[in-house]
Amino acid sequence: MSRIFLSPPHMSGHELEYVKDAFASNWIAPLGPHVDAFEREVCSYTGMTAATALVSGTSALHLALVMLGVGRGDRVMCSDLTFAASANAITYVGAEPVFIDADAQSWNLDPELLEEELARCNRENRLPKALIVVDLYGQCAAYKRILPICERYGVPVIEDAAEALGARYDGKAAGQFGEMAALSFNGNKIITSSGGGMLLSKHEEYCKKALFLATQARDPAPHYEHSQIGYNYRMSNVVAAIGRGQMRVLSERVQRKREIRERYRKHLAALPGLTFMPLDPDGEDNAWLTCILLDPKAFGADRETVRLSLEEQNVESRPLWKPMHMQAVFASCRTVGGSVGEALFEQGLCLPSGTAMTDEQLAQVAQHVKACAAP
Repeated sequence: MSRIFLSPPHMSGHELEYVKDAFASNWIAPLGPHVDAFEREVCSYTGMTAATALVSGTSALHLALVMLGVGRGDRVMCSDLTFAASANAITYVGAEPVFIDADAQSWNLDPELLEEELARCNRENRLPKALIVVDLYGQCAAYKRILPICERYGVPVIEDAAEALGARYDGKAAGQFGEMAALSFNGNKIITSSGGGMLLSKHEEYCKKALFLATQARDPAPHYEHSQIGYNYRMSNVVAAIGRGQMRVLSERVQRKREIRERYRKHLAALPGLTFMPLDPDGEDNAWLTCILLDPKAFGADRETVRLSLEEQNVESRPLWKPMHMQAVFASCRTVGGSVGEALFEQGLCLPSGTAMTDEQLAQVAQHVKACAAP
């Protein structure tokens, strides 16, 4: 059968009309009316005050750290169970990551470990300059616990909501937590602009400064004048046009992602040793990827055996994120905990969750997973 991908782009049909408009107007370079409109539409959806459209979610994290004054010699705490971009941005400003393990109840950053580490840092008079909290696989972290802890110690929070657009927590949309938030529109996200990202904030001055830095920090002058280091991070009008077409179907995509997960549950939940990612009762995730854990003894096969079996059937699946402290490039960094993330990586598998996949394809994937289980 044709390959079933993990989370491929799913165009709505609206994108082309916006792209045609961009070409007809000759606004194909960075900046332009579609960039401005995309920012307004994302702000309206998330309830945020201001946004700056950028080339990636990583660039949004980088600029957020720059605007908080993070630099060489500083420490920044970060979720350990995440994609490398969350931690890479910390190294861009010369700071040192400190990784905080996940909790088994949500797979997101463990608030108890965070509080213990901040208390220790406070005693040593070396608090971190910021905390990057990742909303893992489309589920917001436990901000009702995390934010008061960070406020007590004066540590600003950056929300890495790259995977979570469309999710909610405590009645608020993902992207509303912390000083700033980063979104991603990469090709595998719940909506895509073919690439790109966005910085969100309730403080308009942050987004204004981000725009300045993202366009090479050009000072007002008839010539090119620069008093600060800038970056080439601005989103193009064509990319924003694609994003606008995707925004029109975001709610539909979230609904379909949740339907996919529930269908997987119906097919697989009764299998011994197979469990699904736990959901926080305070939140409504966007179900970006359906993730399962496989206990080899109870299920009869380990995660890698199942992944390879699916690959033989031309089905793409993927292990959960490998924790940052297990990555060679971050091996020397301080890690608080680590055993939970290690266990999740060893047993966790992301199943195909593309919103364009058919129910028949989903049933085929589920059947292949079932076939790996002990008789």
